[in-house]
Amino acid sequence: MGIYDLSVKDAGGADVQLSDYKGKVLLVVNTATGCGFTPQYTGLQQMYDLYKDKGFEILDFPCNQFGNQAPGTNDEIAEFCTGRFGITFKQFDKVDVNGANESPLFAWLKQQKSGLGGSDVKWNFSKFLIDGEGKVVKRYASTKAPEAIAKDVAKLLA
Repeated sequence: MGIYDLSVKDAGGADVQLSDYKGKVLLVVNTATGCGFTPQYTGLQQMYDLYKDKGFEILDFPCNQFGNQAPGTNDEIAEFCTGRFGITFKQFDKVDVNGANESPLFAWLKQQKSGLGGSDVKWNFSKFLIDGEGKVVKRYASTKAPEAIAKDVAKLLA
């Protein structure tokens, strides 16, 4: 099984087939609106603006598992992100990234790149970079700023 065999829910609850993203470079991020890393939305949006016309997509999955830092509804989260950070990349339904109710997408991502001290996602704003063939090429800790990831995205798009 690969990423293109999976489906997720968008922020409105509709099914989205990840095969729709075939051929695109993806950055999958678990996010939160009340986290110390929330300002990374600025860098994510800048990176998206720079590369979106070259085949790059950011898939934003709010997650409330770490310190109750994404407590709002999908609509409230979207309003916060667009209002405060001008987010235009795709936001999806809130997910669990660890545990019994973890998203199948994050279970698969962690299986592909289990580094950073183990399989579990450690905190909000963990990032997985996926090439145009659906292979997870890098996993980044929350502390890795989007600006530091941009060079890796550029290489995959070249």
